[in-house]
Amino acid sequence: MKSARRRSRELATQGLYQWLLSGAPAGEIDVQLRGAQGFDKADHDHLNALLHGVIREAGDLSAAITPCLDRPIDQLSPVERSVLLVAAYEFKHHIDIPYRVVINEAVELAKTFGGSDGYKYVNGVLDKLAVQLREAETQSAGRRR
Repeated sequence: MKSARRRSRELATQGLYQWLLSGAPAGEIDVQLRGAQGFDKADHDHLNALLHGVIREAGDLSAAITPCLDRPIDQLSPVERSVLLVAAYEFKHHIDIPYRVVINEAVELAKTFGGSDGYKYVNGVLDKLAVQLREAETQSAGRRR
């Protein structure tokens, strides 16, 4: 059974995918997500924070992600890009969620919605991004190994 937070990440990823492809306003996407299967089981506060926060900060989040990529961000699949944006937002704004949990959740999203090996790419990018956005936490985790 999926947690409410995982369901909110799934819905946010779906909404961001739609936003990347259509450019629809966040409010319109939000309304559509409310009718999606499983919406009632999602953490609505987390979903709102992710969807609206990522759209609002897409430029800054993309700029943070770009140095960790091997190609321009606009050449990523919309699924990978959506997943990376959700994870980057959680790295920046939800420090209560351990960075390893953020990475694991993103990998699961990429497995669910992406291509066959997209999750490996997402994992590699987020390993680099975690060091950039959660430096103290990743260093601390490295010393405990």
